Amino acid sequence: MQIDINEFIELVKSVKPMFLNHTEAEHVTVKGRADFVTQVDIRVQEYMRNELSKRWPDVQFMGEEKDNSDIDFNGAVWILDPVDGTTNLIHDFKDSALSLGLCEQGQVTLGVIYQPFLDEIFWAQKGKGAFCNGKPIHVSDTRKLEDSLVAVGTSPYHRDLTEENFNAIRCIYEHCVDIRRMGAASVDLAYVACGRVEAYFERNLKPWDFAAGKIIVEEAGGRVIDIKGSSANAMAPSDIIAGNGYIEEDIKKLLIERRIQ
Repeated sequence: MQIDINEFIELVKSVKPMFLNHTEAEHVTVKGRADFVTQVDIRVQEYMRNELSKRWPDVQFMGEEKDNSDIDFNGAVWILDPVDGTTNLIHDFKDSALSLGLCEQGQVTLGVIYQPFLDEIFWAQKGKGAFCNGKPIHVSDTRKLEDSLVAVGTSPYHRDLTEENFNAIRCIYEHCVDIRRMGAASVDLAYVACGRVEAYFERNLKPWDFAAGKIIVEEAGGRVIDIKGSSANAMAPSDIIAGNGYIEEDIKKLLIERRIQ
């Protein structure tokens, strides 16, 4: 599918005023424990869906705030998280992002992650490398977990996994420099891609959480795998370890040793 990447980036960046609207961020609906939706989520999703359908009417649309039961991944699909890090947005933390991926015949071919509060936009196209604000990016070249900074997620929608998750996080923490918890999967993946962290681990992610980030990490020279070591499937809920080609393997081995699978 032919896409003018510069035009596409400008479309994504046009959502910035919606993110900065504090009034709409304060209109919150509770979907579940630690699971919220604001008017910003709804407005951004509606806007992007309309704009994408005008430009590419034959491409399906998967969004976090809609029923996606009719999606056929044998065709082309946009995969959108309008606001990744909604809890951050509500509490005025700046780690929130729009995450948009394009899946074609079961493969992610384009990914964009935009952080309006920092004015950083990460993107990648299959076979064309990864970029942040127009500059090429690459994963860290750190080879040892003991020298690595690792981002983690706590799977807040799955409190039944709390003990197992924190055992895994503790295991990673015991072997690395330190851990970070950004609260937005797409941001964690973008930071792996540009080398700010060496790896990222989280369980129970949905396609809109990591489809865009997966291709950005891969085009930046890294890998996104599941706990068993296979390439993570961006079309289905997954437990993932993203890394620079070295550190994700160390984390995988640790988790297997601790029987966290």
